Amino acid sequence: MARNVVISGGGTGIGLAAAEVFAGDGDRVLLLGRRIEVLEKARVAGALTYAADLAEPESVRGVARFVAEELGTVDVLIHSAGGAGQLEPRADSVDPLDLVAHDWTVNFRSNTLTAALLTEALRDRLAEPGGRVLFLSSIAAYRGSGSGAYAAAKAGLHPYAHDLARQLGPRGITVNVVAPGYVEDTGFFGGAIEEARRERLVGETSTGRAGMPGDVAATLHWLASPAAGHVTSQVIQVNGGAERGH
Repeated sequence: MARNVVISGGGTGIGLAAAEVFAGDGDRVLLLGRRIEVLEKARVAGALTYAADLAEPESVRGVARFVAEELGTVDVLIHSAGGAGQLEPRADSVDPLDLVAHDWTVNFRSNTLTAALLTEALRDRLAEPGGRVLFLSSIAAYRGSGSGAYAAAKAGLHPYAHDLARQLGPRGITVNVVAPGYVEDTGFFGGAIEEARRERLVGETSTGRAGMPGDVAATLHWLASPAAGHVTSQVIQVNGGAERGH
């Protein structure tokens, strides 16, 4: 039976890979993102698209109205929107504290607030039983991200997911987190990264290769399946063992 799947950040990278997997199953997919031109280029079979800034409550209200009109019930909600701020405007100050405030605010809004607002807007529309809420975190939540801002924003999803799992469990809804490591072909770094950095990231894995969007999409697909019906409040790491280090 076809399900309704809502994916934020569905126009690129992991979100797009997940959309293709679910659409390939015959599910009805709604792609959300800020850039309508990116969503339109996604070309996922039969997918609906809706452009919105998910860090803005009024924009999220618009998403909720669209979902109510077009889908009704949400079987799977995947939060893939986020990033480390490469697409955001630069701070309009060179003061060190202003730069810190800008970096942390941008990362919180992009990675944490977007997920919380969308979840709360759609939680009453989640299918029961059988609904699935899936968050995309990062290996950075365990190992840091350089400035700390991106890592902290992703780590903030973990306790939220655990709270939701307790709240939604009686309705037959599971809530889980997937934490990828280095994944290629996502645009996360804004372009190609230096080869030395790539070699270091791959060298940290036990599998000896970079992750691909399909690796994460397959994990999301399994967590959304009946086979994972008793898996909830978990953080699943998809990083080739890199979190454990060498």
